[in-house]
Amino acid sequence: MAVHNAEIAELFERYAELLEIEGANPFRVRAYRNAAQTVKGLGTEAAKMVQKGEDLTDLHGIGDDLAAKIREIVETGKLQALERLEGRFPEHLADVAHLPGLGPKRVRALYQALGIGSLEDLEHAARAGRVRELEGFGEKSEANILHAIEARRDSEKRTRLLDAERVAEPLLEYLAGSKGVKEAIIAGSYRRRKETVGDLDILVTAGRDNDVMERLTGHDEVAEVVSSGETRATVILNGGLQVDLRVVPEASYGAALHYFTGSKAHNIAVRVLGQKRGLKVNEYGVFDADTQIAGDTEASVYAQVDLPYIEPELRENRGELEAAAEGKLPELIRLGDIRGDLHCHTDATDGRDSAEAMAKAARERGYDYLAISDHSRRVRVANGLTAGAFSEHLDALEALDERLEGIRVLKSGEVDILEDGSLDLPDKVLARMDVVVCAVHYGLGLPRRKQTERVLRAMDSPYCQILAHPTGRLIGERPPMELDMTRILRAAADSGCALEINAQPSRLDLPDVLIKEAREQGARLVIATDAHGTDQLAHLRLGIGQARRGWLTAGDVLNTRGVDELLAALRQR
Repeated sequence: MAVHNAEIAELFERYAELLEIEGANPFRVRAYRNAAQTVKGLGTEAAKMVQKGEDLTDLHGIGDDLAAKIREIVETGKLQALERLEGRFPEHLADVAHLPGLGPKRVRALYQALGIGSLEDLEHAARAGRVRELEGFGEKSEANILHAIEARRDSEKRTRLLDAERVAEPLLEYLAGSKGVKEAIIAGSYRRRKETVGDLDILVTAGRDNDVMERLTGHDEVAEVVSSGETRATVILNGGLQVDLRVVPEASYGAALHYFTGSKAHNIAVRVLGQKRGLKVNEYGVFDADTQIAGDTEASVYAQVDLPYIEPELRENRGELEAAAEGKLPELIRLGDIRGDLHCHTDATDGRDSAEAMAKAARERGYDYLAISDHSRRVRVANGLTAGAFSEHLDALEALDERLEGIRVLKSGEVDILEDGSLDLPDKVLARMDVVVCAVHYGLGLPRRKQTERVLRAMDSPYCQILAHPTGRLIGERPPMELDMTRILRAAADSGCALEINAQPSRLDLPDVLIKEAREQGARLVIATDAHGTDQLAHLRLGIGQARRGWLTAGDVLNTRGVDELLAALRQR
């Protein structure tokens, strides 16, 4: 049974939660949390590294003990240290600790005073008004807990896009190699590149003698076969992801692909357009009375309702049908349009690889430039650099740029926005940077007005060229900051401060709806990986998917430009 990075990270996070509740050394707790983030963000499967005999201690924050535990999980699917620790607590107490706003002391208080050992226990107690009676809690805390439980319940039904990719792509390749299979594709929210995926819808066309159903139900990733027939099968994979496989006729392939790609709202709108023309549009084709007149391709389906082909990422019924009818669909940005990455980290702070290794990896990807954006001093857990250390770091980057051929190494930094809105490094250091990336990492829970004013003040600085991961969310883990995004987007458009589309799989921040709104406001945007290792430069494709969902063209994104034009644009504030 293959063990994926998300499963390794989940075990480490669970272990860290219980250690913290027990009152273990904070540095030990942090080591497991950091290890979880490292594994989760890898551009390759840790299991493959183990199989190849690679040295796991080369990974950032992974020492001998943690490397041994990763190997244990890969080889056995279990972590004995966690099982021993779980034996000292209720089975599901770590789930309670995972809720935002509940630190270890509060979880311990809930456990000791109310016997809370699971999310179900906590929900019952909160709905009965018992939580508010505890010292340090109140009605607002109780309401926040119930809201967090609902949000957690919703997020558990979906899988991060990167985690889905790691399962989906090898599975698709495996099924495409089945006897008699002609076409194989993944539809649904996966094809629309949504940030999370509910399940995988796989469509194939195949001859009568195909063995694709047997290949799926017999796959070693399958934990449960829900149903299986000649043209459809449903299975549950080991990680909990559901896969629905359908064999469709070639004459209906386009109609089925359109139908199962969705979204539901988009499909309904297309169906209504068909009805107005006396046509029936469904997963089997486009029909005039009982005669199929289209459906072998998606383009043929759209043509019957007088529309051009619409890219999957746009199919959310957010104006794409109207734009298509008026000939105003954007030509969406593609991965090959990007000329360089403007946000990455090195081993000078919390990255895994040296600046030279990162630059060479970017050069291999065909980039013209790479901005090295290590952390400023406020981010202590990431070994943020003081002003003096940052000056020396910029000297080193300047020297690297001079001797490295084939790519420009841009001097940069991810500079923290302090609670008063000032920046975490003095102007004389900021003035030496080619690119200044600014971000909020602390004080994420400030009230809406105060948080908004904080960010706006930072954006007023002439040195704030890019606002990184603007909402501060972590998908399925942490909600966005309380911000007046209407004011933030307007300020970005007015000031020229670019907004980042952060391609880290846990962030994908800005969300697609805000990207579209930013574009309409005239704000400038960049797509960057926030890579913490050479392998994570590949995450840019996730940011491209997010940008496409936000209707962006190459012209909307600053880092599709050459380096001189880019730097001139960033200076125009």
